[in-house]
Amino acid sequence: MQLHAEMLTVHTTHPFIIARGGFSEYRVVWVRLRDADGAEGWGEAAPSRFYGETADSVMAAMAQFAPVLQRANSWSIDAIERELEKTLRWNAAARCAISSALHDLAAKRLGVPLWKLWGLDPKAAPRSTFTIGIAPDAETLRARVRDAAAYPILKIKLGSTWDREVLRIVREEAPHATLRVDANAAWTPKQALAMLQPLSDVGVDMLEQPLAPHDIEGLRFVRERSPIPVVADESCVVATDIPKLVGAVDGINIKLAKCGSLREAMRMIAVARAHGMRVMCGCMIETTLGIAAAAHFSPLLDDADLDGAALLSDDPFTGPSIPNGQVTLSDAPGLGVQRR
Repeated sequence: MQLHAEMLTVHTTHPFIIARGGFSEYRVVWVRLRDADGAEGWGEAAPSRFYGETADSVMAAMAQFAPVLQRANSWSIDAIERELEKTLRWNAAARCAISSALHDLAAKRLGVPLWKLWGLDPKAAPRSTFTIGIAPDAETLRARVRDAAAYPILKIKLGSTWDREVLRIVREEAPHATLRVDANAAWTPKQALAMLQPLSDVGVDMLEQPLAPHDIEGLRFVRERSPIPVVADESCVVATDIPKLVGAVDGINIKLAKCGSLREAMRMIAVARAHGMRVMCGCMIETTLGIAAAAHFSPLLDDADLDGAALLSDDPFTGPSIPNGQVTLSDAPGLGVQRR
């Protein structure tokens, strides 16, 4: 197989700000794997500096792994992914792009969408949240919530100096929406406890990653006192992180760009289910190509946060989408993604 990687620059409709900062411009890497017969699979890397990756490091990783793919059998996905883990251990977003392209290629060869290859029912896909990032002032926040009126589930980014006011404003502007919050590890246990009542007052039904990733006992302390389910994101990168989280949180948030492959995501779902945990899948700022890979296994999820492409003003791809928040898959083969 020949590997081709191309860097793409995309922009969010509004600056996407979370507790540790953010931007309006993002770079992703579009990966194409072409086999000897001309069949081609696509994937995307959406790197995050928080996990030690950039678009430049992804491009370097692709150059490093290209010789391995040249002599690989495209059907041997498991063997290729094992080799990826050895060669690119700390490059999860890069590995994810290759994993997605391999699965896209396999399903295209069989002429079926990936969800069908996995034996899933697209009608079982959950609704996705739509994220409201940290805004600079109340009027901007109100306008962004009004812009998101079509989405019945909103995820509010917290971790600013005016979190309580943010909650009040969002509930005023979206009185009937389901609200979830994500502090992106910005709070201490004491701050998290102090926020539980304000969260409950506006009807929040999920609290995502309130504390620092390493503070598992802090998460347990908060969860034991919280009337709201607590979900781990930054504390849960791969399947082997899950056992230590049992009893400390109610659920986990999978992201392909941090776990590194579709097969690892499936392992995470299986391990979490074995422990009776809630399972969610989120995303980075990604195009439809990046979102599509997760969307195809979304029927296995309790919750989805697959709005990365919906936040863009210049998505270069079409495919699986979230109209009115509903994750929607087609019968198109593979990931079902096309270039605009």
